[in-house]
Amino acid sequence: MPDGENDTGGWRTPSVESLTELVHSFYAAVRADALLGPVFEEALRDRWEPHLARMVDFWSTVALGSKSFRGNVFGKHMALQGVTPAHFAVWVRLWGEQTTRLFAPEVAHDLQVTAHGIARNLFLGYFGTHPVFGGSAGDHPSEAGH
Repeated sequence: MPDGENDTGGWRTPSVESLTELVHSFYAAVRADALLGPVFEEALRDRWEPHLARMVDFWSTVALGSKSFRGNVFGKHMALQGVTPAHFAVWVRLWGEQTTRLFAPEVAHDLQVTAHGIARNLFLGYFGTHPVFGGSAGDHPSEAGH
């Protein structure tokens, strides 16, 4: 069996390798998305590889406790222009799709809950209110009232 895979449906277990696959597949979907792609391209331009490496470090710190990430996530994101509630809805949806595709349900859920917490904090920073994610990690932020 390849490193990081288990025998339950081919799902990956959290490892640097599986988180690297997650980050790269997620950002490939982000770049291909008509709404998110332009925002990320404007922000990153020719710095995609360092960004992907930092995101692997970030998710390795979150999921594996590696402590390899140090940075100001909130400050970096608050510098982006033109972000709307719809951007958050797409970001959460794409993250949910990729985590569900790669990981066992309980692992995917944990990664989704963490991402929702990040999205809530950033959403609050942008719009002064919390999004509504609903009762499950697969739900999307509501755009009602924004």
